[in-house]
Amino acid sequence: MARKYRDFISLEPFSLEELMEILELAAGQKADPGTYKYIRALTGKVVGLLFEKPSMRTRLSFEVAVSQLGGQTIFMGPDSGVLSGREAIKDVAKVCARYLDAMVLRTKRHETILEMARYAEKPVINGLSEDSHPCQALGDLLTIREKVGRLTGVKVAYIGDANNVCKSLAHGLSKCGSRLAVASPEKYGLPESFLKTLGTNHGISQVLDPKEAVESADVIYTDVWTSMGQESEAEERKRIFQPYQVNLELLERAPKAIVMHCLPAHRGEEIADQVVDSPRSVVYDQAENRLHVQRALLSILLG
Repeated sequence: MARKYRDFISLEPFSLEELMEILELAAGQKADPGTYKYIRALTGKVVGLLFEKPSMRTRLSFEVAVSQLGGQTIFMGPDSGVLSGREAIKDVAKVCARYLDAMVLRTKRHETILEMARYAEKPVINGLSEDSHPCQALGDLLTIREKVGRLTGVKVAYIGDANNVCKSLAHGLSKCGSRLAVASPEKYGLPESFLKTLGTNHGISQVLDPKEAVESADVIYTDVWTSMGQESEAEERKRIFQPYQVNLELLERAPKAIVMHCLPAHRGEEIADQVVDSPRSVVYDQAENRLHVQRALLSILLG
């Protein structure tokens, strides 16, 4: 990949060819982890994990990926105060860039990531913001390619809140020539302002009825109804989203579809227990693939 993009903040600026380079490298590393040529790409390098929000998969997958590539990580979590506003983000960015070779941010505000990237002279990776979750989308694309056998022409039905995960998935699928049908309650779908960022012929459709969305779907995808920072809305969201649960009845409408969830899952809310544990669920393969795509991404950005 040409070093046109130093940072990884969103899938939006990346071309299909650049995304495929990451996925191809991830697939190759996954298939033959002992011999791929970038195995020690991060030797002598240190990656900082600067997190304002709790994390399991994002932290674990990045720490393991950096270790496997021969580097080290430094974790600064919510208690560290590094992104709390105690000092200007401009100053944090400039100082961290003197110590670290790259920074992975998991933030409350997307603007924090943009400001870090503006002032840090080292790569900044978006590990999650309220606006997007591009590393998750990379893992999702790899999982769909593995399980369905292709990306072009695949239909994904996303059921529930069109949140940061849905937005990043939309960016990735639209570039791959896939279709995304989003079923959300009124006012909880993808906003028009976001759809405009996808250009024309983006393959995104929005409906109110989840049964309509899953017709002929290859993939059924869902996420929590209440994201971090929305806890005060939890009870209202449970009431509004109840008809949008991914359950066995909904799966019958798409008999060949695999089921995806970025986790953590609120079993019995957005997804039924029987669905998470069914043979059609690929949620744990999906979680594993976060490691492979992030290892590939680090290899390309820093190797």
